[in-house]
Amino acid sequence: MAEIHIKYFSQEIEKLQYIGGKSDWIDLRSAAEIELKAGEFKLIPLGIGMKLPEGYEAHVVPRSSTFKNFGVIQTNSMGVIDETYCGDNDQWFFPAYALRDTTIHVNDRICQFRIMKHQPEVVFIEEEHLGGNDRGGFGSTGVR
Repeated sequence: MAEIHIKYFSQEIEKLQYIGGKSDWIDLRSAAEIELKAGEFKLIPLGIGMKLPEGYEAHVVPRSSTFKNFGVIQTNSMGVIDETYCGDNDQWFFPAYALRDTTIHVNDRICQFRIMKHQPEVVFIEEEHLGGNDRGGFGSTGVR
């Protein structure tokens, strides 16, 4: 079992929990009361910082209900936090863009993360032909 050292910047949010057998994604919560008007952008503090193990990174994405519940999208689609972002002031944030007026309350679950190993080192070898079967181009698997 991996141990992750965590710092809480807020005592108002629930402590992180890994719930085995349900999902290996861990929910993150807003550490501030946030009001956004349609078209506004804000960095939402998540109230935590971590010291990840060497060779690992965290992938941060919205929860499946984030847009439905709050009308916001994550501006960078997926956040990547590597193990070097581990200083005493390196709080995690969720970059939110509002598509409608909304309020996000302290402790609302707005995103989730998982810890992943870094990609292994790769070497690119240029080829004239790849040898596989063509699938028909971008978006070729159809609608249904």
